[in-house]
Formats: sequence, C-alpha cells, structure tokens
Amino acid sequence: MKFGVIIFPGSNCDHDAYWTIQQVAKQPVTFLWHESHDLQNCDAVIVPGGFAFGDYLRTGAIAKFSPVMESVKKFADGGGLVLGICNGFQILCESGLLPGALMRNVGLKYVCKPVHVRVENADTPFTHACREGEVLTIPIGHMEGNYFCDETTLAELERDKQIVFRYSSPEGEIIPEANPNGSLNNIAGICSPGRNVLGMMPHPERGSEPELGGTDGFKIFESLVGAMAEK
Repeated sequence: MKFGVIIFPGSNCDHDAYWTIQQVAKQPVTFLWHESHDLQNCDAVIVPGGFAFGDYLRTGAIAKFSPVMESVKKFADGGGLVLGICNGFQILCESGLLPGALMRNVGLKYVCKPVHVRVENADTPFTHACREGEVLTIPIGHMEGNYFCDETTLAELERDKQIVFRYSSPEGEIIPEANPNGSLNNIAGICSPGRNVLGMMPHPERGSEPELGGTDGFKIFESLVGAMAEK
C-alpha cells in the first residue's frame, strides 16, 4: 500500500501528513506535485491543509484547476481513497468531489485550538478504528471552516449518513457552544456517497503523537491503513 500527499503552492501541512504516514503509521508515502497528472500508483491520496495558491479568490478555487486534481477526480470516481484535511476539504468541495462549501468563520477570526468532534459514522474507510458516538480531541486551524449547504443537500447528507464528524462537547453533546466556526449543524467532516472521499476541517496529523498533546487523530490514519490492507 502507498500514500500520496499533494503539494500545492501554499501548502503548509503537507510535510506534517507525510511525517505521520511515514514515521507514525510506518507506511510508504510520496509527494505528488500539483502540476503533474501522475498519482504514482498510490492507493490513497491526501489533500493537505495550508493556503493553496494563497487562498486567492476563494479557498480552493484555484487549486481545483491543478492537473493533479483531474487525476484525483478520476481516482475517486474509480473508488480510490481520498482524504482532504482543512484546506484539502475546501479544495474537494470546490472540485465537486464533496457537496457544499466552506465559508468564513462566524466572528471572522482565525481559530486555532483543540476541539472535540463526535464520530457520526464509524462505517467508513477513515473511521473503522473509531466507535460511533466516540468523541475525539483533534486540533483545528482555519479561517474558512464554516460548512454550508442547501437544505436539500443537508437532508441527503443526513439520510445517507455522509456526516462523519460533528463538533461536540467533551461529553458528545451537539450544542452551539461546541461549534468553533458556525458550521451548519456542527458539521466538521463529510464523506462522499461511496464513502471513499472524506473532507474534514480538524487536522488529524496534528494529533497523532503524544508529543503533540494527543493521539486521537491517528485513528484516521490507522483506519485508512486497515481499509487499504483489506483491499
């Protein structure tokens, strides 16, 4: 099994994701350049956090035109595993791989802190190592993390269990006080109908080692490795 981590101009969490996969998960990993169509036979692709193309226009609005994203779309359409983290989530929405959009945080301030997220669906390749209802502590760091979609899309996400994470209290309560950015229905992460594409605002790579203050984020990578091993 092999992971690929995309590098865009402005990516700043690409090496963090690479480190977590290589040094913590102990799996083969390579960088994927944004101007290349070649996914190098990777079994899973990480679209990392950062500020792709300086977040000009809208977050992810320029990155979606990168040659590598054409290949990622084909890869995902064929069932390939794709994880978008923070800016990567924004890029996946702009690219049409996931529905909805990420808007400016309520309060118009950059938010960077550990948050609690409740696992809403443990039956995905990204959450097999979790329990449904389990509360994870994972850091966030974003200015545009306010997830929004129309009522029809929200109903579909709820019906098809595509909402994978919600911001919650430490006890797992879905309450406004636990929402750091104004995200619709406390949504912190969603997946595609086929469950093979996940976008999430929290940074699991920043919560995968004890030295970083917690290891809950590693459950995402652990789940991915398990899912790839089963293929």
